[in-house]
Amino acid sequence: MPYVIAQPCIDVMDKSCIEECPVDCIYEGSRKLYINAKECIDCGACEPVCPVEAISQDRRVPDDQEEFVLDNQRFFTETLPGRDAPLGAPGGSHSTGVIGVDTPFVTAHDGGGQ
Repeated sequence: MPYVIAQPCIDVMDKSCIEECPVDCIYEGSRKLYINAKECIDCGACEPVCPVEAISQDRRVPDDQEEFVLDNQRFFTETLPGRDAPLGAPGGSHSTGVIGVDTPFVTAHDGGGQ
């Protein structure tokens, strides 16, 4: 997985990264944004525009936030609450619109956004 959005995005969701992404691979949950690794081209355009520095390459996620690497995958590979099937790689967030739910990990998380 090239890029991951971690804990600082929870309850912030500035969305500058969505506007900057050339391939539309950033999806909106309820409390956090998620990058689809199958759609991401690893360009890094999203990273510098994040005002809370929540985005990094998966191998550069701070040690205390490593669970967000797996959780970002779960958003696309596991069935989210209230949905009938995993999201998978639907071809861009503009086609799906706001997903509006998060993984159980993020839902249970105590936040941390600014």
